[in-house]
Amino acid sequence: LATGVVGRRKKAPKDKEYEFFYFVQQWPGSVCDAKRACCYPKTGRPVSDFGIHGLWPTYNDGSYPSSCDSTLSFDVTLVEDLKGRLEEGWPTLACPSGDGLKFWSHEWSKHGTCSKSVFNEREYFQDALDLKNKINLLKVLTDAGIEPNDEFYELQDVQEAIKKGLGYYPKLQCNEDMEGNSQIYQVYLCVDKLGKDLIECPIPPRANCPSRVQFPKFYELAATRMCWAHRASVSQKA
Repeated sequence: LATGVVGRRKKAPKDKEYEFFYFVQQWPGSVCDAKRACCYPKTGRPVSDFGIHGLWPTYNDGSYPSSCDSTLSFDVTLVEDLKGRLEEGWPTLACPSGDGLKFWSHEWSKHGTCSKSVFNEREYFQDALDLKNKINLLKVLTDAGIEPNDEFYELQDVQEAIKKGLGYYPKLQCNEDMEGNSQIYQVYLCVDKLGKDLIECPIPPRANCPSRVQFPKFYELAATRMCWAHRASVSQKA
C-alpha cells in the first residue's frame, strides 16, 4: 500500500484570494465499508452514486483558506428549495444519523465563506450540485467498464477513464476496508475560480492510492452494521 499524506496542504492566510476549487466527491460504499463508522442519514439510504464532499477554494501552491468569515453563518432558509437535491447529492454519512444540516453548515463555514467574492450561500450549494450533475462521475466510470462491483482495477485505468470522459485528470484518494483492501474513496477534480468549468489541476492533492484499487459495492446492510457498531462503541464508553 502506498503511503503518504492525503488531501490538501497547509492552511494559508484568509485575506489572500483563492485561485481555484477542488471539487471532491466520495463513494458511499467506501465510506461505509471502512474501519470508520458510517450511518445513513435520517432520510434513509443514499442512492448508489458519488456524493459531494465539498467545493474547496484553494491556492495554486496547494494551501487553502479556511473559515474566512464568522459573520456568514449557515442559514438553512437560504437553501430550503435545494434541500431535496442536497439530501440526494450531498448526503451525510456521519454517525449518529443526521439530517445533513451539520455537514452542510460545516462545509459552508469552513470553505464556502472563503469564496464569498464569487458566491453567496445559496449560489455556493447550487453551483456544487450543478457541477455534480454536469460531471456525472459514476456514469463516466461505468461507461468505461469500471463498476462498483467489488472488483479491483488498475489505478491508471480509472484515471484514464475519467480523463477520457471529462477531459481532465482526476486525483484519487483511497481508504481501507475492514480487510485492509485499498478502495476508491474520494475523487478530486479541479474547477476554475468561478466554479463553472473543469480545469487541469494547478497542483494535485496529495494522494495515497496503490497501483490497484477496489471499487466496492454500496451494500444495503453495510451502513446499518457500522452504525450499530458505532452505537455499541459509544455505549461501552459511556
